[in-house]
Amino acid sequence: MNTEILGKKDGYIIRLAKIQDATNYYEQNFCPLDKEVARLTGSKEVYTKEEVETFFLRSLEDDDRYFFLIIAPNGRIIGESIINEIDWNLRSANFRIGLYQLTERGKGIGTWATEATRDFAFEKLRLHRLELDVYSFNPRAEKVYLKAGFKREGVLRDAIMDGNEYADDILMSILEDEWKALKK
Repeated sequence: MNTEILGKKDGYIIRLAKIQDATNYYEQNFCPLDKEVARLTGSKEVYTKEEVETFFLRSLEDDDRYFFLIIAPNGRIIGESIINEIDWNLRSANFRIGLYQLTERGKGIGTWATEATRDFAFEKLRLHRLELDVYSFNPRAEKVYLKAGFKREGVLRDAIMDGNEYADDILMSILEDEWKALKK
């Protein structure tokens, strides 16, 4: 399964991450991490190579995670799409996505990757529920998730900080039956 390609579109590919991707993953996205990406994902801006590569390699070993990389036509890793925290008994999981390159945003890549990963979750993993959270200061991402069929479930008010301001953490999910209706 390590060579599984989740999808292809306009020269872009989503595929499972592989051990040999670790260094490129770090060098192409974390030297340094884009400030806006750090803000929108709640990450710190500076990571060491060891931190990133250790996390990357550990992620490949997790039984409750599918770690997909988004690759540009030039071969550069531009993002990730991840299903994690899988509860096989409940058939539920968490979803997250990140596009690291500013030049790749606004092209529909995030929407495409979200939909491809969502479909994988329901078709291949046979999940019943896929959930995520998005910060209130990222309305563009929330719009992508709504378009992909996710529904707002609730809001954790003033649960995070955006600089010196409080912001909300919006909880969203899509259920198996909602996905099936969407695919018809």
